[in-house]
Amino acid sequence: MEAQETIRARGHPLILGTHQTTFEVTAEDHVTINGNCIIGIAADKGCLGLSPAFKAVLAHDEAVLVSRLDCGGVVAEIHSRGSSQMMLNHPADIVWRRSAFVCGRTIGILSDAVALTLPRDLIANLVLGNEMTVTLTATRPGSVSKS
Repeated sequence: MEAQETIRARGHPLILGTHQTTFEVTAEDHVTINGNCIIGIAADKGCLGLSPAFKAVLAHDEAVLVSRLDCGGVVAEIHSRGSSQMMLNHPADIVWRRSAFVCGRTIGILSDAVALTLPRDLIANLVLGNEMTVTLTATRPGSVSKS
């Protein structure tokens, strides 16, 4: 089973991308220097806005999430896991975590990248306020339906 979502967000001059355990995209239209995990603002959706089909695929312990961040021609691909504990119900925020912690903002756990390890060219483009496209592909083993 596979489902895909696309999120559009933009950068901001105060984006730092220095958090050591997470990164976040938010529908909020501002960021402060304390929000060092935030890499994109003014997103067109938070976890709550993700499609029911996407949530159904991701909310399983065997689910895999591939997140493709594209800003100014710089692309980063992050691999994470889903979880049966995911609620995916936060109206504004989407958070990827290195840990296995899950809350309503969590879209990926056990992620192989965090804000601090994202390409610095990507962060530089976001600091300029450029648009970022986030393509999410969730997959999980399941029975193949036969026509």
